[in-house]
Amino acid sequence: MQGENLSDFILLLSCPDRPGLVSIISGFIYERSGNILDLDEHVDPVGKTFFIRVAWNFPSGAFPLAEIEDAFRPLADDFGASWILRHSGSRTRIAVFVSRYDHCLQEILWRNSTGEFPIEIALIVSNHADLSLLAERYGIPYYFFPVTPGNKHDVELKQLELLAENRIGTIVLARYMQILSPRFVALYPSRIINIHHSFLPAFVGGNPYRQAYERGVKIIGATSHYVTEDLDQGPIIEQDIIRVSHKDTLDDLIRKGRDLERLVLAKALRLHANHRILVNGKKTVVFD
Repeated sequence: MQGENLSDFILLLSCPDRPGLVSIISGFIYERSGNILDLDEHVDPVGKTFFIRVAWNFPSGAFPLAEIEDAFRPLADDFGASWILRHSGSRTRIAVFVSRYDHCLQEILWRNSTGEFPIEIALIVSNHADLSLLAERYGIPYYFFPVTPGNKHDVELKQLELLAENRIGTIVLARYMQILSPRFVALYPSRIINIHHSFLPAFVGGNPYRQAYERGVKIIGATSHYVTEDLDQGPIIEQDIIRVSHKDTLDDLIRKGRDLERLVLAKALRLHANHRILVNGKKTVVFD
């Protein structure tokens, strides 16, 4: 793959905590003449769960990914671990879903054009035709699926076929104003990233800025999270806030909120694409 270094690896792992885990994993790398470049670990004291992200390389040259996976698997089985091993710099194939708001899509496309993300935006999917010219400007295929209450099931089937044909690894909902079915979500566990236009769990549902305005809040926020069957309740990846006052109009809140949304979603995508997130039940462990 373009940009992929076949001598560099990243391991993400979680398992029940026990003594010596860091030593065993480090020893596995050392025994194969690997050089650890970055290591970060965390223990959830309530769930007694161990989490680790370790990046390393083999200075002597490339190793097949399957060979390292096969060698590591007995250790992982002994740990009772959930784990994934990747070549460092491998580019995740992304599909961006969007409706009519363009600010989050604009941010992702611009940042990706500068090389900020290790991703390949393979396609853009929308239930409106409005942003097709923006996709054309960046040379990205744009797929328009009009959605109505009567055709939603059939549209999702077509979308899933499109995603499979294009080997999509992650879906980014850049203000896609449709609710995905449980069937759809189940096919991409912890691989659908959403941006919610409020500081979850407050002001969920429709028109949160009006809710915030009517309540006279002093801060507003945005939340990026993984999508689950429970609407707006998925594990949170990134959040941010900005102060507001009685002088701010509803339009001011919307303008400030849009700035937060695009920045929070962009950071969440960067963290995900750089393999820095482990899901811990309803939460995440983010190694930033």
